[in-house]
Amino acid sequence: MLWTSECLICSRYFGHFTNDKSQQKKGEEEGGQKTVAPDMLIKHPLQNTWTLWFFKIESNRSWEDCQVEIASFNTVEDFWALYNHIEPASRLKVGCDYSMFKQGIKPMWEDEHNCRGGRWLINLNKQQRSTELDNFWMEVLLLMIGESFEEHSDEVCGAVVNVRGKGDKIGVWTADAKKNDSILKIGEKCKSQLKVYNHISLHYQAHSAAQQKTGSSIRCLFTL
Repeated sequence: MLWTSECLICSRYFGHFTNDKSQQKKGEEEGGQKTVAPDMLIKHPLQNTWTLWFFKIESNRSWEDCQVEIASFNTVEDFWALYNHIEPASRLKVGCDYSMFKQGIKPMWEDEHNCRGGRWLINLNKQQRSTELDNFWMEVLLLMIGESFEEHSDEVCGAVVNVRGKGDKIGVWTADAKKNDSILKIGEKCKSQLKVYNHISLHYQAHSAAQQKTGSSIRCLFTL
């Protein structure tokens, strides 16, 4: 069974995986002792294993060395255990990033899984950090780990949130910048799920264009 972003939200807010009274009663044995019911021990697997990374620039370390692998998970429960015990993106210090990528993919353009791809970019101003950043970031994570892009989910490598002084960014990275149909479907799903119909635009940039940037702006392949 694939866990969509809607199912994952339900698992958090409606207690699908918490100990309610009926489950506790099932675990009771004669003599007043309690055991954990077998169905409470079952975790709900995701289709992929995902890894959370944290970035903080340090002058005495290379950019790559500043990327720190935090933890990997492959179940719904382990995702929420991790997500609920880290600082929200809005409380990161300026200059820091969170990245979440499929296991085996590093959050950098040079990685062999990323180098031919690009990213859907969502730009937020400083005022939106306290109102929209955390919700957008959570929704993007749920879309990814819930395989909500359907047949195009294999094209998704991961996502990055950058907290910066001039404004924050969320990027959804894809594997191949030439797969126009997949790129557009992924972008449309993000725009719909985040409900950013008018006040925020999504722009798709190829990583190769960003690396070769000579001016102040990077040419966008698509805008939604």
